[in-house]
Amino acid sequence: MSDQITIAIDAMGGDHAPSVPVEGAVLAARNTQTKILLVGDQGPVETELEKHDTEGLPISVIGSEGKIEDSEAPALALRQKPRSSVLVATGLVKAGIADAIISMGSTGGTMAAAVVLLGTIKGIERPAIGGPIVGSAPNQTIVDLGSNIDCKPSQLLGFGILGSVFSKVLLKINDPKIGVLSVGSEQNKGNSLTKEASTLFSKSGLNFIGNVEGNDLAKGTADVVVCDGFVGNVLLKLVEGIGTELGLQLQSALLNKMPLEDIRGIVQELHSKNNVVDSRGGGPVFGVDGVSIVGHGSASPGTFERAVRLAKMCVETKLIEEMNEQVPRIMELIAD
Repeated sequence: MSDQITIAIDAMGGDHAPSVPVEGAVLAARNTQTKILLVGDQGPVETELEKHDTEGLPISVIGSEGKIEDSEAPALALRQKPRSSVLVATGLVKAGIADAIISMGSTGGTMAAAVVLLGTIKGIERPAIGGPIVGSAPNQTIVDLGSNIDCKPSQLLGFGILGSVFSKVLLKINDPKIGVLSVGSEQNKGNSLTKEASTLFSKSGLNFIGNVEGNDLAKGTADVVVCDGFVGNVLLKLVEGIGTELGLQLQSALLNKMPLEDIRGIVQELHSKNNVVDSRGGGPVFGVDGVSIVGHGSASPGTFERAVRLAKMCVETKLIEEMNEQVPRIMELIAD
C-alpha cells in the first residue's frame, strides 16, 4: 500500500445516496489529500460522478450490488446481500486495499459488516457506538449510544477502555476521567449493572471517578461516560430533540423583535454549536479491529468530508493499534 491514505466510502448509504456521498467524496478527494474509493452500484455512482470536475483527483469507483436498508435485520442482510455496498467497502479494508470505511447507511449493517470482516479487538465481546453528543461538552465521549441494549459489567468496562483510548489518541486528553452514568453520584447508587461495573473500573488502573448523573453531562464532569445502549440511545434522542425544540422556541420568542434573517442566523449558530456529531462527520465503531466510521443518514457533502478527515486521523494516530494494546492488558489485569 502506498503512503497515501485510502478511504472507502459507501456511496449507497444515506438518505440522499448516491448524490450526496459522491459530492462529499469529491470534496474530500480535493481537500484532504486522501485517495477515495466510491463503492456502490456502478452506473448510478458514475453518473453522479460525471456531474463534478474530478480531473486529477484521486477518486475511483468500485462496483457493488444493492445496499442494506435500515429496516433489514443486519445479520440476515449480510447473508442475503453479499455484494452490498457496505460489505464490499468493508472488504476493501480487510484486504488492505483501503485504510478505513465510511458509511452513512444502516448503522446495524455497517457494524455487522465490520464485526464479520474485520473482527473485534481481543477482550471486546461486542462493538459499540460512541462519541460526543452534548454541545457544552464537545470532547466528552459517551459509550454506548445504542448498539447494545442489554449489557454485562465486563462490557461496560470494555466500553470505558475504548473510550479512554479514543480520548487520549484523538482528543489529546492526557488522563481521561471515566464515569459510569447512574441515578446518583454516591457509590451505592444505581442498579446491579452499574454497581458491578464500578467495581471492575476501580480495579482497572484507569482514571475512574465513580458515578456521574445526567446533569453532569452538560458540565463535562467526566471525559468518558459509560452506559448501556438502551440508556445511551434514549439520551442521544433526548439531546437531539431538545436541541431542535429549543431552536424553534427561540425563533418563536424572537419573532417580530428582530429581523427574520438575524433570527435564523442565531438559530443556525445554536444548532451548529450543539450538533457535535455532525461537526465530526460521525464516529468510529468502537471495538472492531479496523477503522469503520458511521454517521447520520441525513449527512451533507460537508459531513462526508469531515468523516474522511476523522477516518484519516484514526489511521494516522494508530488508534486501532493502541486499542489492541490497551484493551487486553487491562482485561487481563481485572481477571487477575
